[in-house]
Amino acid sequence: MMTSVRASVRRRATTAGLAALLLAGGAVGCAKGEESPSMTPAAAVAEAAKNTEDITSLRYRMTGRVPEEGRVEAEASMRMKPTVAMSMKMTALDRGADGNIEIRLVDKAMYIGGGAEMAKETDGKSWIKFDLSAMGEEGLGQASGAAQADRNPATDSTFLTGAEDVKKVGTETVEGVETTRYSGVVTLDDVRASLKDEDKETRAAREKSLRQYEELGVDELTMDMWVDGDDHTKQFRMRGDATKGPLDMTITFLDHNKPVTVTAPPAEDTMDLAEMMKEAQSG
Repeated sequence: MMTSVRASVRRRATTAGLAALLLAGGAVGCAKGEESPSMTPAAAVAEAAKNTEDITSLRYRMTGRVPEEGRVEAEASMRMKPTVAMSMKMTALDRGADGNIEIRLVDKAMYIGGGAEMAKETDGKSWIKFDLSAMGEEGLGQASGAAQADRNPATDSTFLTGAEDVKKVGTETVEGVETTRYSGVVTLDDVRASLKDEDKETRAAREKSLRQYEELGVDELTMDMWVDGDDHTKQFRMRGDATKGPLDMTITFLDHNKPVTVTAPPAEDTMDLAEMMKEAQSG
């Protein structure tokens, strides 16, 4: 059974790792209003990036196309403080039955749920648990990105601050909120160069995100950002050419700084991958 389980884990963990990568939230706003007339496009984008520091939790939707997986849709809730927790339901539309996945991150453990399809290959269990604090390198390799699942989603939209050609596109309504749309092209080198004046914590968070894009083979991103009247990002889009296909993802923020509660799946419905691997090694 171990071989079958490993295959099932790899398929779904690839999608889970992708989801971890795309926990690329950004500052989120739900307010109304108009942009400050005195702000240049670059200043408006910088102000929205600065406001990411006030985000402690958020709920968002993402749609688009990602390397290897193809078309994806997802909705997620994430809490960054006082402890990290996340819940996401995601569909890889081009992967058939294996494309439906639920991910939960709670108490330093990541759970991947595949429902009845997963249960067929995991002795009736519809959830697989990755204990991120105890699995070691081999286990985390199986999770294919699980170690990144605690990434603060208030990071990737800030990349646009590194672009030299930020311009105002116009005004648009997003989820009932009046926003101003900005656009620009930024390389990963541009983003790194823009970090020189940031504090240590901010640099570390953005470097962590940059490494993920490097692993995808992306070195340049075309970005659009929709900023609301309170200088928060309501939506952003990232496009780039990766080694294994195109990246084109739009993330829309639905609310922020509201309570987020995530619970672990029932123990009787969960297979602990770390324990299973230990049993296999001892047997």
